[in-house]
Amino acid sequence: MIGLPLVYLIAGMMFAAFAVLSFGDRTNRKRWGNAAFWGLVAISFLLGDHLGDLGNGFLVLGLALLAGTGQLGVGAPSTTSASDRRVMAERLGPLLFLPALVIPLITLVGTFAFKAITIGGLPVVEAKNATLIALALAAIVAAVLAQRLFGQPISSPLQEGRRLMDLVGWAALLPQMLAALGAVFALAGVGKTIGDLAVAWTPVDSRFAVVAAYCLGMAGFTILMGNAFAAFPVMTAGIALPLVIGRYGGDPAVVCAIGMLSGFCGTLLTPLAANFNLVPAALLQLRDRYGVIRAQAPTAILMLVINMVLMNALAFRT
Repeated sequence: MIGLPLVYLIAGMMFAAFAVLSFGDRTNRKRWGNAAFWGLVAISFLLGDHLGDLGNGFLVLGLALLAGTGQLGVGAPSTTSASDRRVMAERLGPLLFLPALVIPLITLVGTFAFKAITIGGLPVVEAKNATLIALALAAIVAAVLAQRLFGQPISSPLQEGRRLMDLVGWAALLPQMLAALGAVFALAGVGKTIGDLAVAWTPVDSRFAVVAAYCLGMAGFTILMGNAFAAFPVMTAGIALPLVIGRYGGDPAVVCAIGMLSGFCGTLLTPLAANFNLVPAALLQLRDRYGVIRAQAPTAILMLVINMVLMNALAFRT
């Protein structure tokens, strides 16, 4: 049966290629640091199951040491120039977006098709991970399609991938690290602690104050975690369930939906949400690394205030 090990293998091989290419890039003064950093990431994907908790812990400390001491730099991968990309864009027109559109299409088809494919009554692909496996295969198909469509060398997808990783740097790993941190917080009972603090500090006799505490807490914890999905179980268990829903009888569907949207307001305000806020700045090569966040901040704050008003108006109508 095909499962997550295939996805880990593909990701590990990709990061291993980044490490090798980084090591060979003599234009980068910090090529040794880049090679070591992406090499450790590759090891975590390829051998993480065999390293154990202690081994993986030392690996993470190694990553933090390399990033924290400024050992990562930006090289000059052997890839197309800005003028080359402009010529290709003018030549291909709308076809330029074809590889990007192939990814969601194959992922969607694979999600449903893989669950139906069986051999001898046994599934070929692990059903619960069908979407992730389809996404990994879609990325490979899109990379091959782009390489053929643009007439680039076989190494071009890896060089472009390394270029993006060099621009984003250690922040590329934040979603993975913060998701793990969210799981640790949930197991450690952080939600209960936050609930106790909310009861102690919030005027619980005021319904709007409780609603505001939940919405602001979702946004604030998301800013710290970089991930609204990691903040949701903690803040919902700590504030929404005992106070907004339990004490004041709020509609769980409305409370949770607007609470999650409040968390997304925090996503717009934090560099820890690297895939939303730092990657676009790197792709567009903006001078201000936090320019995306600065542009989004007024909308995020306005939406957060509106969410508090909406939750107070819609969650308690009965």
